[in-house]
Amino acid sequence: MADTIFSKIIRKEIPADIVYEDDEFLAFRDIAPQAPVHILVIPKKEIPTVNDIEEEDANLIGRLFLVAKQLASKLGISESGYRLVINCNKDAGQAVYHLHLHLLGGRKFSWPPG
Repeated sequence: MADTIFSKIIRKEIPADIVYEDDEFLAFRDIAPQAPVHILVIPKKEIPTVNDIEEEDANLIGRLFLVAKQLASKLGISESGYRLVINCNKDAGQAVYHLHLHLLGGRKFSWPPG
């Protein structure tokens, strides 16, 4: 596994405020939240960017969204609404090259994002 901050969190070398974990995924609170609820959901499998997703990852990526849906319900934002964001590469704002989904909620969002 690459030595990203997320791989260190997966290996429990760096502490995180973990809200969900199973054999395939880890979810934890973002250290610089952009909303009252800001959770990062990551696969434990190392996939650097969306561009690196392979056909064999289709089920894993589908389950990534199911985990986010379950967390939104558990955190009480599923009815009011939430935003899911995945950035891909530098110009989109990806800072950690380990695929991750931002689950944001707890406030009203505008479009386009500002």
